[in-house]
Amino acid sequence: MWYKEIVFYEIYLPSFQDSSGNGIGDLKGIINKLDYLSDLGIGGIWITPFYKSPKVDGGYDVEDYYKIDEEYGCMDDFDKLINEAHKRGIKVIVDLVLNHTSDKHKWFVESRKSLANPYRDYYIWNKKIPNNWESFFTGTSWEYDNQTDEYYYHAFSKEQVCLNWSNPKVKKEMFKVISFWLNKKIDGIRFDVINFLKVNMGLFKYDNTQNENKEQEHIYDMNQDGILNTIKEIVSFTKKWDNIFLLGEIGSEDLSTLNKYIGDDLLDAVLNFNIGSINKIETYKLAEILKETNKAIDYPTLFFTSHDTSRYISRLCDNNHDLAKVLAGLMLFAKGIPFIYQGDEIGMTDYISKSLYDIKDIRALTKYDVLYKLNKNEELSLKLVNNTNRDKSRTPMQWDRDKKNYGFSVGTPWIGNEGNSIDVEHQISDKSSMFSFYKSLIKLRNSNLVMQYGDYVSIINHQDVITIIREHNGEQLLCIMNLGNTQNKSINKEGVLLFSSLKIGSNNVEPYEFSIYHLQ
Repeated sequence: MWYKEIVFYEIYLPSFQDSSGNGIGDLKGIINKLDYLSDLGIGGIWITPFYKSPKVDGGYDVEDYYKIDEEYGCMDDFDKLINEAHKRGIKVIVDLVLNHTSDKHKWFVESRKSLANPYRDYYIWNKKIPNNWESFFTGTSWEYDNQTDEYYYHAFSKEQVCLNWSNPKVKKEMFKVISFWLNKKIDGIRFDVINFLKVNMGLFKYDNTQNENKEQEHIYDMNQDGILNTIKEIVSFTKKWDNIFLLGEIGSEDLSTLNKYIGDDLLDAVLNFNIGSINKIETYKLAEILKETNKAIDYPTLFFTSHDTSRYISRLCDNNHDLAKVLAGLMLFAKGIPFIYQGDEIGMTDYISKSLYDIKDIRALTKYDVLYKLNKNEELSLKLVNNTNRDKSRTPMQWDRDKKNYGFSVGTPWIGNEGNSIDVEHQISDKSSMFSFYKSLIKLRNSNLVMQYGDYVSIINHQDVITIIREHNGEQLLCIMNLGNTQNKSINKEGVLLFSSLKIGSNNVEPYEFSIYHLQ
């Protein structure tokens, strides 16, 4: 399938490229940068939500599935984007949120009017709070509505109201939404939190338990019985269109859970957070993760940053570009589907919020409120929240290093970190830059079937060095990567050198070396 042959690039729309000067990324901005992405070697882009939305959670709270949010452009802009991307051989997959709508969506506005409203059963209501289930954004999952004196269910923010997929009318409406966007000639869909669709009200009587850290274990409110049948129906419906790539966000690091959602009549792939959310580089553990993932999942996704995580160059590499290149090389060489997050290819680092008023992430804001009520200390609450604040990776793409205002909402600008100033043009022209490393390696991957389809022959760890051999149709490639700052003399290099991040002058593995050899 085509999705195994290309490198994807995730675009967090509000902060990618602003074409109008209002500080907000938009669809025309993506069109303006398609040549940049093509030059990098990108074969597919994943665009985060662009639908009409109050944008409480970055557009994942949809008010109207059939309208483009005015801040991002119009439907003509979207149609042009698809057309211009396809002209350059770039596939387009879009984010689709089927689990919940905004509380401003017309269905929910109607639903809350009365107990007898025709849209009442589009959502999940209860006369009282039936359990201790917590939102994934902290606090209870149940919100009181004084219009009808009942509580509605939300697995995320209270403005993101969970749909009742047990109602056939809801399923019919959402299939219409899928059909609408597939008819726009998109190439695939990334289904947001797809494993939450099924909510069995018979489980409401059970409380979730807590782990040793006093955090709630989400036992009953996700991955419920029947969810796979629902996904099979969705997949079967999409097969009316040819060659559509279906990617799911399952929100789990457990390989056995992730694997349940992949198959011929299920999703093509899921986002592998067991790889993407690691918080520390330990070469032995990293090698083991690759081995275990390969045993459990035929073709995993590979990423170290997304709009929901901090940037890997800061989280894992302490802003060391040499080490960041090695991890980028691992992502592009290992077996799977690579996803680059915007800005990683030019070495953007984490943004750290300096005050409560600087935070835009609804999950972080909700958590801050809870923490402040506990400790009454603003500085401590901010410090704790910044550990998981998703704003770290959501600041605007730094096309202009002299631009001090990196805001993406009018009137409430973000001020960019002084130490995070990047000259993109220099990145593009400098042969030793992060951008040049990504571009050269992507070029090799795009032309090499072993890097696209090859199986693992071996994955070996020795001190800070990992060696991987992949094979396809009798052809083998050896990849040597040193994730440490010391020379390693115990690895024998062999074959014809195809790619290297360093000038290789000896048979030793140099600090932060990343090399690929064609084995004879």
